[in-house]
Amino acid sequence: MNKLIPLAALLLLAGCSKEKPVDMPSELVDFNASAKVERLWSASVGGSDEVLRLGLGLAVQGDRVYAAGHNGEVVALERASGKAVWRTRTQAPLAGATGVSGELVVVGSSEGDVIALAAADGANRWRVKVKGEILSAPAVGADTVVVRTVDGRLRGLAASDGSQKWETEEQVPRLSLRGTAAPVIARDLVIAGFDSGKVLAVGLADGDTVWETPVSAPTGRTELERLVDIDAGVKVADEDVFVAGFQGRAAMLAIDSGQIWWTRDVSSYRGVDIDTEAMYVAAANGELLALRRRTGVEIWRQDTLKFRRLSAPVAVGDFVAVADYEGYMHWFDKASGAPVARIGGVGGRVSNPLVAVDDVIYVISDNGRISALRATRSSTSN
Repeated sequence: MNKLIPLAALLLLAGCSKEKPVDMPSELVDFNASAKVERLWSASVGGSDEVLRLGLGLAVQGDRVYAAGHNGEVVALERASGKAVWRTRTQAPLAGATGVSGELVVVGSSEGDVIALAAADGANRWRVKVKGEILSAPAVGADTVVVRTVDGRLRGLAASDGSQKWETEEQVPRLSLRGTAAPVIARDLVIAGFDSGKVLAVGLADGDTVWETPVSAPTGRTELERLVDIDAGVKVADEDVFVAGFQGRAAMLAIDSGQIWWTRDVSSYRGVDIDTEAMYVAAANGELLALRRRTGVEIWRQDTLKFRRLSAPVAVGDFVAVADYEGYMHWFDKASGAPVARIGGVGGRVSNPLVAVDDVIYVISDNGRISALRATRSSTSN
């Protein structure tokens, strides 16, 4: 039987040994801010006060932001103002983040509900039940919706009515982190990381395996030491796939074959972001790294946020930003890694990826507070 460990419990277990004290979060240090942050708007959706529950990520499409809450509420907001366009109560214990594409918004629940709503007005399109808990955002394509469950299964459902088109399964280790990597649709493939440390690509039309690549191999004597989960969605750009895993490696793979172009030893459970020059990684120990996109060579490493349980980073303009477990947002200079801005008050812990569109970052805290933020260089900065 597979056992799922909440991240907070894992951090406690990792620190409970005679040889190693518990790693305490770094205190925030003062710096000379060279950018200013504008809070454009804030809103809320039904969240959770339970420490061990996963936050629900948001999605942006066109002029709207879509988000969901553990209480079953799904909301569409105007991207410019944060004003609610519609709110729908699904009456389901939602646990998977929001997926959106075209005319559909799709969410998943801890009881295996897959619910598709009309992006225009929130009306119910279809609702089906699958076996297994859904903890990540569905991937929504033109004809197929792909959902991932905690038992290692990927399912392709018809976007028209939710009927199952195909199913594939990857073996799940006895012990894994509580969370699953969201599947990503790229070209005619579905690509996802798994608790085994593998990245799998299957055909979007039929679910047949195209390639699978072990990015990280389990090592160590105990089940805890052998955790190599890939719990965050991959990033795809051009011909390449970028990924990072817990107690494993960051890597760049070829999208057509899964061939590994480069790897670098770094542990991450939150995920990565990329731009034209670099891959940005929030390491499990709270360090933020910038790696050369084509080679994996380290550009810079920022260690002032160690053990602050960072979100996945997001690259926006001249900056790369992360959030932390106390609800602080941090911006760093892309070129040097130097801190440039920081604000608090985004609503507590942030465990889901930040979303950047144009020069604005959209963030949702685990208790359902949604914020739109814009950072710009201060006029007095050099």
